[in-house]
Amino acid sequence: MKSNEIRKRFLEFFEKRNHKIIPSAPLVPENDPSVLFNTAGMQPLVPFLLGEKHPAGTRLADAQKCVRTNDIDEVSDNTHFTFFEMLGNWSLGDYFKNEAIEYSFEFLTSKDEGLGLDPKRLYVTVFEGDENAPKDEEAYKKWKEIFEKAGLNPDERIFWMSADSNWWAAGDNGPCGPDSEMFYDRTENGLGGLTKEEFIKADDRQDVVEIWNDVFMEFLKKDGKVVGKLDQQNIDTGAGLERLTAILQNKKSPYETDLFENEKEILEKESGKKYQDFQKDFRIILDHLRTSTFLISDGVIPSNKDQGYILRRLLRRAVVRMKNIEFPNEKVSEIIKSYIQKYSEIYPNLKEKENLILDEIQKEIQKFEKTLSAGLREFQKIIDVEIKNNHIQKLEFGQIEADAKALNEIHGDDAFKLFSSYGFPLELIIEEAEKHGFVVDVKGFEEKMKEHAEKSKTASAGKFKGGLGGDSPKIVAFHTATHLLLAALKKFVGEHVSQKGSNITEERARFDFNNPEKVQKDVQEKIENWINEVVEKGAEVKVEEMPKAEAEKDPSITGSFWEKYPDVVKVWTIEKDGEIFSKELCNGPHVKNTKELAEFGRVKIKKEESSSAGVRRIKLVFEK
Repeated sequence: MKSNEIRKRFLEFFEKRNHKIIPSAPLVPENDPSVLFNTAGMQPLVPFLLGEKHPAGTRLADAQKCVRTNDIDEVSDNTHFTFFEMLGNWSLGDYFKNEAIEYSFEFLTSKDEGLGLDPKRLYVTVFEGDENAPKDEEAYKKWKEIFEKAGLNPDERIFWMSADSNWWAAGDNGPCGPDSEMFYDRTENGLGGLTKEEFIKADDRQDVVEIWNDVFMEFLKKDGKVVGKLDQQNIDTGAGLERLTAILQNKKSPYETDLFENEKEILEKESGKKYQDFQKDFRIILDHLRTSTFLISDGVIPSNKDQGYILRRLLRRAVVRMKNIEFPNEKVSEIIKSYIQKYSEIYPNLKEKENLILDEIQKEIQKFEKTLSAGLREFQKIIDVEIKNNHIQKLEFGQIEADAKALNEIHGDDAFKLFSSYGFPLELIIEEAEKHGFVVDVKGFEEKMKEHAEKSKTASAGKFKGGLGGDSPKIVAFHTATHLLLAALKKFVGEHVSQKGSNITEERARFDFNNPEKVQKDVQEKIENWINEVVEKGAEVKVEEMPKAEAEKDPSITGSFWEKYPDVVKVWTIEKDGEIFSKELCNGPHVKNTKELAEFGRVKIKKEESSSAGVRRIKLVFEK
């Protein structure tokens, strides 16, 4: 079964069961500075899991684009990717454990509507209970009923597991609860019934692999402790498309499935190398170029900070691997076009942004080529200095040859300089060092990286805290202020202005918008004054729901990233005595009256600068 068919079957299965199919949120989360990317299927839905009403209803299903880079060094093994798709179905205070488990089993095993997997190869785990919550008897009972109905012994299929593997929580505060995981036997002849010990060993050997997870959000955690039940019990299920595709196509790794088939052929044809001979290089190129394609389609541009820095790192790592297999840079566009064609039906913004994607990737590759030459010259200087120092030490201390060789090391400071100043990925530094008989002080390099990350306060590790960047009153006020900012930009700069991105913290709101030139100081002052006048007037902030098709036709409604919204949308209006100051598509949250912004001070434009070609950035603060 092809990957597109798996995704299609999943969405159709749940649509038939009264789930509304919602579009994937962009990879860059809105108003959540705690994380650079959407790293899990549930992340964009956190406000609704916490009780906010979703415009599409209480039963949802989607295919969510995700990016994780905290384990980037593991990419090239059989299971790790920086970009992946999570298939998920959701119940927001609607059905609970019994129905969720029934749906999971039915989709996995149904030959007519689902994946047609063999029930004899399925195993499940359930929560065994601890001091926070009791054993999940309800989930166990349901699974027992299902396996007995299938003619299988539940004792050989269902295993009680600890919170380490069968308890979900977004962090120390918020919803949490037990989960039930489904595993599939991938051995040639089948393992049959297993004891718990045999199952654990089979899992360690990857003879059985996890293919689905049902999370039962029924408890509330505060300061790391479970304090009671949630008012709204939710279901959050997830299955990775890449892993399901590998299983359905009986491949050892998703890299050998149709998800990468055409692109792999392009690499082989243009490099003259075989995938099996250069597996690590091929896999890193395939993964990183796919991720880069999706990141640019969602508004990320290569830069030296935040999401742009991750994109730059991915592209440069890909270039290094392309050099290893002698793949010509000018042929990268063929791979990118292949990905765009493959995914455009489900993610149409890829086709819409095709020229931008191709241009940005080519520009970054060319830029790195120039940096690479300068970096290699610097690398040679470092080598020459180390060789000279080693020679002097050998003469002074009479060291034997082996000791002298042990001193051939690229120090952490030098490695970090190559990385930060010349864009050398660590693997390139290591490979170049090996060519000269040197080793790299990786520990010292990592210490410098950690120090740099702390100074820049980036979230490069991709740590997910859950929720919006914060739902504090100040962050909510900043969010409403950005709506007024966009309205003011349209009023004083031009109707062509649209939002290109935003990021909000307790300290400031950062807002990106399209404009070919700098917004002059006198215009900035007009924008500031207008926003603060609206604040002082005490305009009401109201929300209404309407069909997206209707909203798109209404010229009075401002909207960006329409493709990420469901068929029913929220429109926020800021008005006073019939005068409308802003009317914008958004998922909130917002203040109820603009006077609430005045509690934090006067709105002030702290900085206006270039973000990327044709895109400007404004930093907004409150000043007392």
